[in-house]
Amino acid sequence: MKAEYARYGVSRFQALVGFLQVAGALGLLTGFAVPLVGQLAAGGLAFLMFFGACLRKRIKDSLAQTLPAILYLVLNVYLAVKGFN
Repeated sequence: MKAEYARYGVSRFQALVGFLQVAGALGLLTGFAVPLVGQLAAGGLAFLMFFGACLRKRIKDSLAQTLPAILYLVLNVYLAVKGFN
């Protein structure tokens, strides 16, 4: 992962992104008990995936390399809007 962050040119944000991803995952799990928390977490993860996809485009990665970020973006937008009910 360190090599990937270096390739992206964002090594200084690795710890922050990792923390936000873990917090988002815990928020999604909490969403089953407290739907609003899950929706907020999904929105935060969608935000991260949007910028991840933009970064992939900026460094000229292929569509195959960018597609996971796009799919997780769409999934998290769905969860943020539709909710956990």
